Amino acid sequence: MIDLETIKRAHKRIEGVVVNTPFSYAPRLSEECGCEIYLKKENLQVTGAFKIRGAYNKIATLTAAERACGVIAASAGNHAQGVAMAAQMFGISALIVMPESTPLTKINGVRYYGAEVILSGGNYDEAYAYASQFGQKENMVFVHPFADEAVMAGQGTIGLEMLDAMADLDAVIVPVGGGGLISGIASAIKQISPHIDVIGVSALGAPAMKNSFEAKNAIDTLSVRTIADGIAVRDTSPLTLAHILESVDHFIGVDEEEIANAVLFLLERQKLVVEGAGSVGVAALLHHKLPYLTGKKVGVVLSGGNMDVTLLSIIIEKGLIKSGRKMKLTVTLIDKPGALMQLTRMLQELNANIVHIEYDRTSTSLAYGDANVRIHLETKGEEHQAKIRSLLHEHRYLSSEED
Repeated sequence: MIDLETIKRAHKRIEGVVVNTPFSYAPRLSEECGCEIYLKKENLQVTGAFKIRGAYNKIATLTAAERACGVIAASAGNHAQGVAMAAQMFGISALIVMPESTPLTKINGVRYYGAEVILSGGNYDEAYAYASQFGQKENMVFVHPFADEAVMAGQGTIGLEMLDAMADLDAVIVPVGGGGLISGIASAIKQISPHIDVIGVSALGAPAMKNSFEAKNAIDTLSVRTIADGIAVRDTSPLTLAHILESVDHFIGVDEEEIANAVLFLLERQKLVVEGAGSVGVAALLHHKLPYLTGKKVGVVLSGGNMDVTLLSIIIEKGLIKSGRKMKLTVTLIDKPGALMQLTRMLQELNANIVHIEYDRTSTSLAYGDANVRIHLETKGEEHQAKIRSLLHEHRYLSSEED
């Protein structure tokens, strides 16, 4: 494990720089999951994620000569912002290599702190390979996002803060990508309160660490595909795996649908913007993957809130459709005066609010004299939608729904 005194020293270093984020009770989530849940809101951290802790601690431990060389890092976003901000505070140069698919909001977030950005590779691991070679060539100090004990010690300060606020936890749930966050947190918790269960959660679309935990041996994957880009790590670090095997009790995976549901739940019910990577612990609870925690006191780390707004809009749209609050229909009617008005009047009588409408009379799939009307409706659940379908059928409208 990371030595407890090393983590405590890291906590002193970051004091006044890093926010001791709220660790607060989540009543609606607790009711939904049947246990007493407290959320460690690192989405409210400076830079919007926990990564500033490890990045600042690492740079703080460098010698003056090392800092003078500048630092380089590879990251999909959160670690990048942490390194960039820490470098700015120490007055040194920083170069960040990010995957080519990185959302613009995260690129701009890094540039805001004065760091230079290079886009290279299709994922984190390819960006890492480029950054490692470039850093060696230019004699820069590489700040690894997870496989570095100073970085892990910085992340472990979250565990200290959680136990300071609530010493009688039964379990702690932590997102896992490369494993630096859970290595630090588990090291702190197991040395202070070894009875507390530490549970890692990863995305099934990035299963390297989960597979390695189960096999007790480092296993890499060929590719990753997940909306939880902050934990989309292809290869397993033997260093973090060793810490995880020593101090983590359970490890589970969640799929894309479960992650999206958690993001929407946190936004709507908890009023928190949490990115996919930060939502995986809540996803595991919402989808009852940890039944043995029923009635227990559970801490959940929300690791970050730097959500790409384009992806967030897609998650919201799909969530509204799945929960019966939005309905997309294509209705075929006779192309004559008053036909559209008759349809919309019928929908009005059912209190279905039209938010989008398109009228098409030229499609080659239509019979002459017909028209397709594409309508998006705000609805009040499955029962309301069933009434709409029934009335359309009763009036002999040909209709189909979009997924």
